[in-house]
Formats: sequence, C-alpha cells, structure tokens
Amino acid sequence: MNDEFPQPPWQMDWTVEARNEFEHMPADAKQLVLAARAELITATDPYHRGIDADASLPHWITIRPLASTNPGGPHIADLAGGRGWLIFTFIRRHAEPQITVTDAFWA
Repeated sequence: MNDEFPQPPWQMDWTVEARNEFEHMPADAKQLVLAARAELITATDPYHRGIDADASLPHWITIRPLASTNPGGPHIADLAGGRGWLIFTFIRRHAEPQITVTDAFWA
C-alpha cells in the first residue's frame, strides 16, 4: 500500500456555469485560461505557493485567496491584470485531490 499523498497533475473539474462562460470566451482569452489551468494543475499546492509565490508564474497571472479571512477557501486566479479570472477550490481528498472551477470571467 502506498501511503504517500497524491502529487500533481491534479484533476480539474468545472461547474456547468463556469464551463459555459469558458466556452463563450474569445479565442485569446481561452488560451490564457488554458495556460492558467496548466499552472494550477501542475503546482505542488495550488493554494500555498510560498512568499515568492508568483515569481514562477507568467507575468499575466496572480493567485490569491478570494477572501483574506478564509485562506483555505476559494482562490482567484486573476488573468491579464484583472481582465479575466477563474475562481477555484482545491479539494484535498486523500485519494483524488481535485481543483473545481466555480466561476470564469472575461471582460
């Protein structure tokens, strides 16, 4: 039996509403969202990225808690200086950790 915690890449699921918003984005926005998805599913911990957390991220994405009072709750990935975003939750299930996108937006 392997007692090690699962490692990336993580599974990612979308709510129906978030998937619908993604599907209706322009092509350039979809490319940024897919690039952000790649960053999230390959991060060792999509929530806690350390003090220099954004140093390894592309310049057009920042990740932070949606509410500073709930650092373990939903997070937001701001895209292109706030032009768009993904709101997601990282569920730390032992067998199958998963990222769930609950909102996607592009202006």
